[in-house]
This record gives sequence, structure tokens and C-alpha cells, in this order.
Amino acid sequence: MSTLELKSVSRFFGAYAAIENFNLTVASGGRTAIVGPSGSGKTTLLRLIAGFEVPDLGTITLDGVTLAGDSTFVPAHRRVIGYVPQDGALFPHLSVAENIGFGLPRGTENRDRRIQELLEMVSLNASMASRWPHELSGGQQQRVALARALAQSPKLMLLDEPFSALDSGLRVSMRKAVSKVLSDAGVTAILVTHDQEEALSFGDQLAVIRQGRLVQAGAPKDLYLRPADEETAAFLGDALVFRAHVSNGWARCALGNVIAGNAALNGHAKILLRPEQLHLSRSTLFPNSADGCYGVVVGSDFGGDKCTVMVQLQAPLSEDELTIPVRVPAMDCPGPGTRVHILVSGTAHSFTADRRALSPS
Repeated sequence: MSTLELKSVSRFFGAYAAIENFNLTVASGGRTAIVGPSGSGKTTLLRLIAGFEVPDLGTITLDGVTLAGDSTFVPAHRRVIGYVPQDGALFPHLSVAENIGFGLPRGTENRDRRIQELLEMVSLNASMASRWPHELSGGQQQRVALARALAQSPKLMLLDEPFSALDSGLRVSMRKAVSKVLSDAGVTAILVTHDQEEALSFGDQLAVIRQGRLVQAGAPKDLYLRPADEETAAFLGDALVFRAHVSNGWARCALGNVIAGNAALNGHAKILLRPEQLHLSRSTLFPNSADGCYGVVVGSDFGGDKCTVMVQLQAPLSEDELTIPVRVPAMDCPGPGTRVHILVSGTAHSFTADRRALSPS
């Protein structure tokens, strides 16, 4: 298992900085997801790690060995790093077995056995060894690509949006399968994706990249609940941001009093809540509650098992007739005109006026 370190890495294309002053550590045996919008530099970063691109500044080390930096550059074929591209990129003229064994020298002892082991590792039947790539489903092709990348026992595995071409159901099952394979093999892995759910569920570290710069890195749950800024909050999921006054561990906002995530904060701020923290019920159940707030349903969107209800908050807590979305079970979806009561659970994350996360005063 291997530890990867990127220190002050930059890559320029003319005056454009595709990656700029990027610092990241991926722990040995860990799984890191790098997420960001299209054009943020995700693929360029992966190509720098793989050795397909040369950094203009900074160093990249693996297990303490410098792969790129100063006057050192180890070419891609000598880095022992596996790479699975977005489309799998199987050789159409080679069978499944020959695709998997492409990097294994012919005539070597146990080559066929190694191919069979890899087929089993990625949960493909041995009978598929003789098939051609065009005879496989998208998910099967990605499994073959993963097996091929694992064939030479890489120190590090790089996954460049490998599930993006799959339908949603298959994408989830493939993500879980690949994660298990890598974990069982003890291979350090990096997944690049623009899918927030995929990024949050893949591994033990999440890194958000924007315009070539690292915005925030840490445990997925920490980034989801305590993002560095509003843009990151919105990118990682539905976000509700309210103006508030924070005092004595409470944030007073349009939803009433909400527990502040940092009791040391005081003053005007913006707070973040996730939709799942809001709980809606008909106001007749809480006719005179001092907790939470009241509103009127002005519309709804049916989404199968859940319904998104648009609620217009009522004065005095809401100063400007704020309308917010609240998710409820479809069977409990109230109709337009229904007066409802909203309670908030959990704590609120706070931002300063310039949208950065608040620090203790």
C-alpha cells in the first residue's frame, strides 16, 4: 500500500492555470474522491499523477519516491500506477482474456492463472474470457478495464469517471463492487468524478476542486455538513442558506432558533441547513408551538417515494416572504394552501458575509 503526496503542484497551458498550487495527501490504502464541475482540472490532475502530463511546478511523490519535481520525472510506464479511463478503452481486436493480460508478458509462468484470478476478482465468469469487448455490457467492460489495471499489482489506482456512461442503477452497484475490489486488494485509489453522490460515498477522503485549486479536503461527512463556502455547499447537495444572528450557541433565522454548530460564534452571519434537517407537519398538530416556524404550501413536485413541497414562510420570522423546498414522503404530501409547521433538527453551519465558513471570534 502506498501514500501519495502532491505539494504545490501547478500545470499551465499558456497563461491558463489548469492546476495551481495544489496540495493533497492520499493515505496508504485509502480511497479518495476528487470532485468538481466540468473544466475544474480533475482529469488534468489525474494525468499529472499518472505521468501523462509534466507539472510546471511542485512535486509528486509515491511512497517517498519522487515521481515528478525539480529535475526528476518518472515516465508513466515506470510508475506502477493503474489507470481506468471513462470509457474503459478496451482493445477491440483482443479477447477479454487478452485485454486483461495485455501487460503480462507472454510465456511467463502462471500468466493464464493470473488472468483467471483477475476475472474472479472483478466478479466475471471464467467463460467470459473468450468473449470480445463488443459482446459485453457497459458494466462488464468497466470490470475488464479494472482487471487489466490490476494485472500488474499497481501501487496506486486512478479512476477517471469510470461509471459516467452507465445508467444510475448500474452505476451504484459498480461503484460498490469496484470499491470492494480495491479494498480487498489493498490498493490506494483515487476516483475523479463530477457526481456528488458518487464522490460522497466512494471513500474515506473527499477533495473539492474548483478552477484548478483545491477548495477543501477531508472526510466526506465533514465536507457535506461543514463546507468551506456556499459554492461548495451547493455543489455537494441541496443547500438552504439563511441570514441569521448568532448568539449564545443559537442562530436566529427565518426558521426560528436553530442550534449553531460553533457555540463561540456571535454576530450576523449566513447559516447552512440541508433539506433533510427540515421536518414538516400540518399546523393543526402544533397550533401554538414556540419552536420552529409556520408557512403555507404554495406548490409541490411529485418524485415517486418523495415529494418536494414549496412552503412560503410566514411573518414575523420571515421578513421577505421566503419560499423554501421541504422534502416529505409522497404519501404525506400536503396540498396547496395547507398551513404547515416546520421544525429543524441538528445544527446549522455558519458562513460570514463574504461566504467563507466562520471561525471562532
